[in-house]
Amino acid sequence: MSQQSLLDAPSAGAGGPGPRPAARTTRGRRFRGRNAVVLTVVVLLAYLVLVPVAFLLWKTFVADDGSVNLGGFTRALPNTRDTWSMVGNTFAFALGSTVLSMAIGSVFAFLSARTDTPLRKLLDLAAMVPLVIPAILYAPAWIYLGSKNIGLLNNLSDTLFHIRPFDVYSVWGMIWVQSLHSAPIVFLLMASAFRASDPSMEEAGRVAGLGRWRTLVGITLPMVKPALAGSALIVFVQALEVFEIPVFLGLPGNHYVLTSRLYFLYQQYPVDYQAVGAIGFGLLVIAGVGVWLAGRAGGSLRESGSISGKAFRPRREKLGRVRPLAGLLVAVYFVLAVALPLLILVWSSLLKTYEQPSADAFGKLTFTNYRDLFGSSPIVASFEHTLVVALVAATAAMFLSTVASWVVVRTNGRARRLLDMLAFSPLVVPGLVFGVALAVVYLRTTLPIYGTLVILMIAYTTRFLPYGMRYAGAAFATVSKELEESAQVSGAGWGTTMRKVLLPLAAPGVIGGWVYILIVCFRELQSSILLYSPGKEVVSVTIFQQYQDGKDDLVSAIGVVLVLVLTLLVLAFQGIASRRGVRNQ
Repeated sequence: MSQQSLLDAPSAGAGGPGPRPAARTTRGRRFRGRNAVVLTVVVLLAYLVLVPVAFLLWKTFVADDGSVNLGGFTRALPNTRDTWSMVGNTFAFALGSTVLSMAIGSVFAFLSARTDTPLRKLLDLAAMVPLVIPAILYAPAWIYLGSKNIGLLNNLSDTLFHIRPFDVYSVWGMIWVQSLHSAPIVFLLMASAFRASDPSMEEAGRVAGLGRWRTLVGITLPMVKPALAGSALIVFVQALEVFEIPVFLGLPGNHYVLTSRLYFLYQQYPVDYQAVGAIGFGLLVIAGVGVWLAGRAGGSLRESGSISGKAFRPRREKLGRVRPLAGLLVAVYFVLAVALPLLILVWSSLLKTYEQPSADAFGKLTFTNYRDLFGSSPIVASFEHTLVVALVAATAAMFLSTVASWVVVRTNGRARRLLDMLAFSPLVVPGLVFGVALAVVYLRTTLPIYGTLVILMIAYTTRFLPYGMRYAGAAFATVSKELEESAQVSGAGWGTTMRKVLLPLAAPGVIGGWVYILIVCFRELQSSILLYSPGKEVVSVTIFQQYQDGKDDLVSAIGVVLVLVLTLLVLAFQGIASRRGVRNQ
């Protein structure tokens, strides 16, 4: 078939008349229009991603005197027992939180989408609310809950059983908190995949005599394998590059990981950029291996279409006698992941100095922290700045990633895997290193964007492209290519096919990606802390500044307001999506 492929109307058979000149002109315009959009997106991706990555590589291997050497690696990772312990902690933290978050998110996604488990609405809320709690708030909340000294759960356990079993200042504590924080993205991806799966194959398996377990393992899970591989990849790399939880929970217990080592290096003056680049390069290599493994585990995305031209509703499994147990499991998860962290934040926000819940402490509750918050013009302005940056970055990132995902999933070119790697690579560059790279790049240009909100928009758009790629890629993977080909054979151009066929079917995944990027923009701290300028702070920077100043009470008040704002945004957007006929995520 010619280069124009199925985008164009088919030519007449052998011996028949060729297409008319007007038809050839129309097809040529469609082909050029598609290539123009794709080429523009590829060029933008290359610029946004390769410039900071090139700076990272340059700073890693080129010393300040211009010589090429590996001195940064020896200074960042000396051959000592502490270094090997740090590397071991890094892999234990990343792998442990990946396994646990995948288990939590996938199990509850299946329960919500494919069973008659009770409290499904509560489960949807439990999956969404942790997304709107930044890690910089989630970690302090679990300090209040699981600290050996002041932890509420330890105090309760000590009163009842005379033991204090919880310790968030440990590798296991870090894994637990990170897993609860990462499970929602697994839930959103897997719930969308389970809902989109054609149940006819599962019904055929049951007719053939397969039990529930063999049907789940042999039919259901292979159908959602691309979503499994994509979500596992995201949470693994997210654990590799996360900054707040290792710093707040790991450093007090002397449990270093690579990102906390980065934080330590940044505290030194002058900053050893070559050593910082060495750690960033190491993380990039580790994540690259993860991309390769996820690609092999996920199979061929182009052959995993499971949405057909007919409408269907997956049949919900009846849990029978275990239904109450499933409801109890949902309730426990909601309490641990949502209720307790939020309640402890609200409690601490109403106290000038934190105290354990007691009758005496109830008499000291006050709204002073909230009056201070709303009376502070810089704090209010930081919310406004964050909203503007998040809306622009989420829209730009999803537009770029939707087009790029179409190229990766739908085309046969060898470069499509390179494009996938290109769009995914920002996630594996630590935010602190990425912030330094962007700062130096734009300080050396004549573009007057450094010190403005525009540089934050560029940083957020680039850093969160991988989330959009995985959401859009998983959504396109479940849409049969035959539907797209049918529209094109009927005379629809590429833009019309995307707008009227592909995007409506993939809308739950695309909208879910937009909402997720909007939320993580509010949580982003690593690059923001190095790119903001006085008067242009975003809310994450404001929270970090208040935490450094020891104003834990004001941090909790800001956190409660931030959670309310994001929850209202998500609910409002879901209402709009529902009116447009899109299934809620």
